[in-house]
Amino acid sequence: MSEMVHFTELGLANTRQMFAQAFAGGYAIPAYNFNNLEQLQAIITACAETGSPVIIQVSKGAREYANATMLRYMALGAVKMAREMGSTIPVCLHLDHGDSFEICKSCVDNGFSSVMIDGSHLPYDENVALTRKVVEYAHQFDVTVEGELGVLAGIEDEVQAAASTYTKPEEVEDFVKKTGVDSLAISIGTSHGAYKFKLKPGESVPPLRFDILEEVEKRIPGFPIVLHGASSVVQDYVTLINQYGGKMDGAVGVPEEQLRKAAKSAVCKINIDSDGRLVVTAKVREYLANHPGEFDPRKYLGAARKELTELLKHKNETVLGSAGKA
Repeated sequence: MSEMVHFTELGLANTRQMFAQAFAGGYAIPAYNFNNLEQLQAIITACAETGSPVIIQVSKGAREYANATMLRYMALGAVKMAREMGSTIPVCLHLDHGDSFEICKSCVDNGFSSVMIDGSHLPYDENVALTRKVVEYAHQFDVTVEGELGVLAGIEDEVQAAASTYTKPEEVEDFVKKTGVDSLAISIGTSHGAYKFKLKPGESVPPLRFDILEEVEKRIPGFPIVLHGASSVVQDYVTLINQYGGKMDGAVGVPEEQLRKAAKSAVCKINIDSDGRLVVTAKVREYLANHPGEFDPRKYLGAARKELTELLKHKNETVLGSAGKA
């Protein structure tokens, strides 16, 4: 068993001050998922170059893929990389969709500065109890905790739901009070994965339920809200994937203008995972198709990393409003 490491030893920040500033400034902190070195390099480069605070986050599956010990040192390296670029941006390492007390505890003990406990699939009282247990443990070490009310549809790693259940605004006040969470993920129409909406020809993406968001804001004023499943599924990359042998028919996401609107409200954190996956896959497919003799991973992963960096800079500057806010 590895020794406990506090997140401050890795140079990380928790989300408390990040969210307070985001709420006051009318922008959202980007929460970008990563699974490998190239994705993490792109995230740090994009945020350092745009002066954006950042939450680097890993799912349970990504943690298993990358190895928990390796992840700790990747986070340490990410902070040092940003500093060597001359940037003082705050970096938070966050567990995305922790599904048990044990994994949340393990992440706290391994240097994470923020964890999410997702008990949204449980009956309300069980969600409260589990979330409270995680909060009590994490807060001993000043690690911030995100809870969830409402269920998002879609599939992302091991998180699956056939249908969306919108957050009930009448529950949020009680949930926040009983659990002591630092932020709350709600369900207002976003969903996990690259196939967020099933549209018939000519149909447009249904708008997010801003009425629910507004009601939540009224009931817990000043409290940080989180949006999951907020990739826009940029069609240029879907087209590129399909052009070079992929098969992604009907992949659509949340329009950027809706995310801009959300970022100006109580939404202080917006999670983006699928867009990062799409960019990497599109550029790797394109590169290998155009360079069939190439077998050096640095070449095709380097092309993917460069493109991902540019996309994330765009997100910070024009979607989330976080550029220049570090």
